[in-house]
Amino acid sequence: MPRIPFPRTRGSRLVAVATVVLVAAAAVTVWATRDRGPAPVRTQDAFVAMPAAPGSPDQVRIDTTTYYPEHTPAPAVLLAHGFGGDKSSVDPQARELAQRGFVVLAWSARGFGHSTGKIGLNDPDGEVADARRLVDRLTASPEVATGADGQREIGVTGASYGGSLSLLLAGTDHRVRALAPVITYNDLGQALVPNAAASAAPSAKTPAAGAFSPDGVFKKSWAGIFFSAGSGAAAASTPSAEAPEAGQKTNDNGSTAGNSGGTAPQAAAPPAGARAERPSADPCGRFTAAVCKAYSELATTGKASPETVALLHRVSPSSVTGKITAPTLLVQGESDTLFGLDQSDATARQITAAGGPVRTIWYTGGHDGGIPGPQLRAKIGDFLWSSLTGQGDPGRGFSYDVQGTLRANGTPSVRTVNAAVYPGLDGTGAERKQVALTGPAQPIVRPAGANPAAVSGIPGLNGLAAGTSRLAPLFSSDPPGQAAQFGTAPFDSQVLLSGSSTVRLQVATDPAHPQPEAVLFAKLYDVGQDGTRVLPANAVAPFRVTGLPADGTPVDVTVTLPGVVRPIDSGHSLRLVVGTTDQAYSVPTQPGVFRVGLAPGAALAVPVVPGASVGAPLPVGQLIGIGATLLVAIAVVVVAAIRRRRAHDVDPELADTPLVIKGLRKQYAGGFTAVSDLSFRVEPGQVLGLLGPNGAGKTTTLRMLMGLITPSAGEIRVFGHRITPGAPVLSRIGSFVEGSGFLPHLSGKANLELYWAATGRPVEKAHFTEALEIAGLGDAVHRRVKTYSQGMRQRLAIAQAMLGLPELMVLDEPTNGLDPPQIHQMREVLQRYAATGRTVVVSSHLLAEVEQTCSHVVVMHRGRLVASGEVGELAASSGEATFRVGDPAAAAAALKSVGGVSDIETEGDLVHANLDGLPRADAVAALVRAGVAVEQAGPRRRLEDAFLQLVGEDS
Repeated sequence: MPRIPFPRTRGSRLVAVATVVLVAAAAVTVWATRDRGPAPVRTQDAFVAMPAAPGSPDQVRIDTTTYYPEHTPAPAVLLAHGFGGDKSSVDPQARELAQRGFVVLAWSARGFGHSTGKIGLNDPDGEVADARRLVDRLTASPEVATGADGQREIGVTGASYGGSLSLLLAGTDHRVRALAPVITYNDLGQALVPNAAASAAPSAKTPAAGAFSPDGVFKKSWAGIFFSAGSGAAAASTPSAEAPEAGQKTNDNGSTAGNSGGTAPQAAAPPAGARAERPSADPCGRFTAAVCKAYSELATTGKASPETVALLHRVSPSSVTGKITAPTLLVQGESDTLFGLDQSDATARQITAAGGPVRTIWYTGGHDGGIPGPQLRAKIGDFLWSSLTGQGDPGRGFSYDVQGTLRANGTPSVRTVNAAVYPGLDGTGAERKQVALTGPAQPIVRPAGANPAAVSGIPGLNGLAAGTSRLAPLFSSDPPGQAAQFGTAPFDSQVLLSGSSTVRLQVATDPAHPQPEAVLFAKLYDVGQDGTRVLPANAVAPFRVTGLPADGTPVDVTVTLPGVVRPIDSGHSLRLVVGTTDQAYSVPTQPGVFRVGLAPGAALAVPVVPGASVGAPLPVGQLIGIGATLLVAIAVVVVAAIRRRRAHDVDPELADTPLVIKGLRKQYAGGFTAVSDLSFRVEPGQVLGLLGPNGAGKTTTLRMLMGLITPSAGEIRVFGHRITPGAPVLSRIGSFVEGSGFLPHLSGKANLELYWAATGRPVEKAHFTEALEIAGLGDAVHRRVKTYSQGMRQRLAIAQAMLGLPELMVLDEPTNGLDPPQIHQMREVLQRYAATGRTVVVSSHLLAEVEQTCSHVVVMHRGRLVASGEVGELAASSGEATFRVGDPAAAAAALKSVGGVSDIETEGDLVHANLDGLPRADAVAALVRAGVAVEQAGPRRRLEDAFLQLVGEDS
């Protein structure tokens, strides 16, 4: 049997060992991340009889499913569904929680699925009482774990309608020990009939506090969707697609991975084999008579009577949040025109005031943007487990997601910002940035019939606009004459708007057409440098101003704009638009004219919540894989360290010399030699031009100088240190070689800061101010790079090379693509930098530019050095001479008679000639003999002539 050869050299053996480690690590990773399948889940279906009302002999039947984990007893979670759904719509989430170890009880609420009864919008005597009886069943179950205090470990969660039920249950049943309501409301009356105007700003200091004023404006589009879903039609108010998350991949259609294109089971779809339910012929559908009457009143009049206000308050969590003391996780969507961030904000304040610990999460989804994705669902599960079992700290922190620029497939990128506490709950108010607004008072018209109406979005579909900037303009419009506009100046740096902004306005009626009240709509647009408007989250603030004097005297009001999270980039501005119509709301149909202006001294108060940005969590399998990869990396580093130790070489005699190149050679596979036997040196304070035609080897030489490629022979020393890939001395070099690679969506300053941060060196050593001053970018450094001209990009690249004020700066063709004025500016930049006593190496094929910019020059041709020295000396070596004479014509004739003299030109009183080795004294003597008076004689200094003489005309 032949013997297997083993590497003989030490380096080869180290590489072989590293390869073995890599294979072993890969095997471990495959084993650790293999799919073991989900944990088994056992289910049990049951119909449970409940009293139709307190003291009533009538009963309703509630359809339930209980999910049991692999091991019991275990903590239990009641999982409530959204409006228009039933227990089957939460089946995936229920199984997911059961696989985590929870006992999960899901059910179809009254009027939904196969449960009987009428929909009472979570009436305390109806749906909430049913949930309390389901708690009774869990309390009596031996498969539900008991805590140290002897109480069953029971929590509740649900989204939208189910989130409201979670709060109402926790506020009326103290056996609930933890709750996690998702994208739900605090006050249903304020959610469906909001009024964003008040006589003063909200007293609460939280970032998204709403005005919650009475006598609001009916949200008819969303209410219609609700009523349709409760009438038996196949519609649901709760979204089914998942919202994008930090670090999450997306499918080709832009939906989040793992959600099959965002087509989770439809909320109103019955279980397989179940009979399809037709919409009822009864105009009230499956609603109770009281709810039907309230909706009919709102839909026909646009206003809520005291009876309707009382009904909506009775079924709202705000009626019981003052009694909730259990740990609470509030999850609210940033893309939600149904239940905005103000609803979660109010709930957080009320539960905190009652003594309950509160943690808040704002995520990218909502009724317009999607349900929680897997990362957020994991956080909800972790919170419930920690709160129920006492294992770990559920926390009281605050986090919110920030959608950034669009990916290549059109979906938004996401990052998460963490804060220690939800601002305002600990006594410290949210920070607000006062931004000046400008614009005169403007008349606006409400047309007859309120048509055409402005468009702020399409309920339930607004998330589509977040997927592509091309759709965004289609989801918002303001008809001419119907809206007043006020703007800010462009921002100097990015501002992360995180919450509800406020502004003080003056509203008046037209004395010629007086109206006692005005229904108006305020929006805050993000306006780009090109004028493109984006309405963040398609959010609009409806408000009603009553008691308008007929003589046109204005009424001052403070308007609270919708809570949004939006990074306002440098160079962008904000535009406040106040209009008279919106197609999603109930608007008076009689025509009217109003006058809207800014109150004296008014400014836009923008909430800013600082925090630490974090990336997406990694699965355990990936962490194991990363650990294995790190082991391999360590092995490679060890090998590299051994090799570097051998190659480490410093010449103390050259410690003060910026650059020395000796015998440099670079040959590629196939035999092509790009650089051959190149030697030269650069002294401190010089501006050296590396000159040569295209293909002379200039860029290859610079790449070897930067350690990007390895020489085949010879050496390069910078301040005495031999250059190798990754050599520490490279930190003393600033470079601009083959493009800068700036990020176009960031400002010039942000690009520089990002580049410097990547070096890992302290910020104070960057010398941003000095580099920018030398580069001469001025205020343009705050603009996005995509707005820069080529000259500005080149100057920004020079500024990047100057960061840290390196002792040696290397530039490859810095004037490429620049027009003459820009070339002149670039020349001044380099000369200003050289004036600081540092050294610059410039590669170029522009002879005139090198002649005017550089003090010294090295000429390369076909990879070899052909000349080097001072620019003036090299220019004078061409053999041409210039004579200032009294009679140029006679001088030219006299020189033509001298053997060897050629290329004779006249230029005013100057005569130029190529003496081709003839001493200038002999030429002067010939002119004198011809009777020509000679005033001056000297070399004709043209670098171009010297260059062509050195490299040939065919270069």
